[in-house]
Amino acid sequence: MSDPKLPEEAETEKLPKALPILPLFDAVLFPKMVLPLVVMEGDSVKLVDEAMSKNRIIGLLTSAKRKDARTDPEKDLARIGTSALILKMAKTEDDKAQLLVQGLNRFRVKTFVKETPYLMAEVDPIEENEAQDKEIQALHANIISQFIRIVDLSPGLPKEIGAMAKSIEQPGILADMVTSTINSTQEEKQQVLEIEDVKKRLKLVTRLVNQQLEILELGNKIQSQVKGDMDKNQRDYYLRQQLKTIREELGEKDESKVEIDEYREKIAAANLPEEARKEAERELDRLSRMHPSSAEYTVASTYLDWITSLPWNQSTEDNLDIKKARSVLDEDHFGLEKPKKRVLEFLAVRKLKPDSKGPILCLAGPPGTGKTSLGRSIAKALGRKFHRISLGGVRDEAEIRGHRRTYVGALPGRIIQGIRRAESNNPIFMLDEIDKVGSDFRGDPSSALLEVLDPEQNFSFSDHYLDVPFDLSKVMFITTANVLDTIPPALRDRMEVLQLSGYTLDEKLMIANRYLIPRQRSAHGLKANQIKLSQGAVKQIIAGYTREAGLRNLEREIANVCRGVAAAVAEGEAKSVSVTTKNLATFLGPIRIVHEAKERIKTPGVVTGMAWTPTGGELLFVEATAMKGAKGLTMTGQLGDVMKESASTALSFIRTNAKSLGIDEDFFEKNDIHIHVPAGAIPKDGPSAGVTMMTALVSLLTNRTIKKDLAMTGEITLRGQVLPVGGVKEKVLGAHRAGIRTIILPKWNERDLEDLPAKVKEEVEFHFEEKMINVLKLALGS
Repeated sequence: MSDPKLPEEAETEKLPKALPILPLFDAVLFPKMVLPLVVMEGDSVKLVDEAMSKNRIIGLLTSAKRKDARTDPEKDLARIGTSALILKMAKTEDDKAQLLVQGLNRFRVKTFVKETPYLMAEVDPIEENEAQDKEIQALHANIISQFIRIVDLSPGLPKEIGAMAKSIEQPGILADMVTSTINSTQEEKQQVLEIEDVKKRLKLVTRLVNQQLEILELGNKIQSQVKGDMDKNQRDYYLRQQLKTIREELGEKDESKVEIDEYREKIAAANLPEEARKEAERELDRLSRMHPSSAEYTVASTYLDWITSLPWNQSTEDNLDIKKARSVLDEDHFGLEKPKKRVLEFLAVRKLKPDSKGPILCLAGPPGTGKTSLGRSIAKALGRKFHRISLGGVRDEAEIRGHRRTYVGALPGRIIQGIRRAESNNPIFMLDEIDKVGSDFRGDPSSALLEVLDPEQNFSFSDHYLDVPFDLSKVMFITTANVLDTIPPALRDRMEVLQLSGYTLDEKLMIANRYLIPRQRSAHGLKANQIKLSQGAVKQIIAGYTREAGLRNLEREIANVCRGVAAAVAEGEAKSVSVTTKNLATFLGPIRIVHEAKERIKTPGVVTGMAWTPTGGELLFVEATAMKGAKGLTMTGQLGDVMKESASTALSFIRTNAKSLGIDEDFFEKNDIHIHVPAGAIPKDGPSAGVTMMTALVSLLTNRTIKKDLAMTGEITLRGQVLPVGGVKEKVLGAHRAGIRTIILPKWNERDLEDLPAKVKEEVEFHFEEKMINVLKLALGS
């Protein structure tokens, strides 16, 4: 909008040398034009307030940044702008200022003098050259005629604006008014504002006007072409025809056809198996007949994206250098000989028979024993991609097999998603926590895993989403579990189970020195000379602050020590700290775990047993006492039915053989017996405490204590036989950690100790017995 008549004060007011600058976003103001503005920023509102109290003149510069971004005056503001007079100003309730400003004349910024509380700049006014020649007059007349045609073709512009253009005699003002009215970009408007030469400005405006006129005439032509074919129910068709005509005029291809051609090229390049190729081509044929705006179009195109991006034939080359693979495994993990040996055996077979199928391994053991990290190390040793899926808490079969495409937002299952991310069809695939898979009304994921983990079936694994077989036989699946009991038998039968037992104190010491301490030292920003952990301190952390089969708590305690040292170094208290057994408590507090076996067995009726837990082996104390009564047997400590039956069996055997054991046969007639197994808050069950309970009862009734540093386990019968039990290796390692040096085991469990660490075999004396009488002689003496 233009207003050639300015208020008297504006006409007589000279342009100040320094102007307050208000940045303009998405707009350009020309001289003599009127523009409404809304000012929201606090410093800009202050600028307006001070201008209103003075001469009401401000400078407007176009900004290249967005409205919400911070503006750098030197980089983002134009150097030529328009001085403006504030005609009207009104404040809103939220402290915004609504302005109506009119452009005065152009100016050039010499320099920005200050930025706070608002931007100020020294400026030079740009004088308008009013000289005219025939070319200027011709350009002037041409712009007027073209502009009037634009007004006629634009229903949004009032007809009066064409008459106003005719009445403007100055060519420069006409160019400014037309540019501010037509639909041109901010950059184009700023370009017109910055041209001082009137003739050049008119030529640029002529080009912009012609461009705008061509667009309007083309739109009018398109509308005329399709209007005859349109009725009330064909609005969508009309819009499509408009789009088609525009593309034809521009010489562009139909985007949907371009996309179809791209998918056809992808299918050809993907080298798909025959069945997958037929399904992809069938889906592509459906896609070509759909309109891009339909919902089915997106479903089909997503399916084609998945099927063409899977690595149907892309494999990574295995590293068949067995010595190098062994060194990689040894470098990353200490111990774990059995799983390492199995991986190297697979490599050897692969070297001799390249088309051999991948094994299905299950690494079972307590938490923190290195199961998951071993999977990464195996991938590194083989030179394969690694992908891990956590199955803990998974209850939906579709997580494994995917959703059918009939569902909105359907996707393939985690197996196919993992293959796509791995970008090869032979990665190391780790299924973590397979023992914690659940099932509910949505299906049983463990049943879906039967096909995945069966080498005889997984060469044609069918995902519900893809609906074509995918070959998983080249994938090496590694699963992890803490316990095997919760894994369905059919699924367990498909896996080769490798047991990872807990670590001994010496193994933990070696791992701490080689891996844990350097890792935590680096994680806490400490150098090797700033912290020194003595071997005694590390041993004390292992024995006195952690009770576990794995290493997680040990690493956590080492991290606590490193944090304490880091605090001392950062505060300048010390340049380096040496942590020994003497000052360890200052970092970790008093010792939390005391091995109480020696103290507790000093009393008759107390015997040390051994228990298996998901986190490793533990000691189990069985206490027995007698009081006056009549044949009563009380059992406490949250014992399960099997454990209670073991206690009853032990008591029956003792009563039957009381004379040969040197026990008064009338004792049971006059006394009650109470058996208690601490800790009372933890549920306990299983048959392996039978030997321990019988020994505790005989110790009580003969008033003899058992030998020190002695523990035992085994199931008993009414005839005094000692039967084998499970979890022997974990029990022995747990007892060894607790300081036990003599262990009584069932004779049939002798074979379970073959892969026991040599250090444990040296330090522990083992007795393998078949008869309960022999157990009592060893524990209580003859």
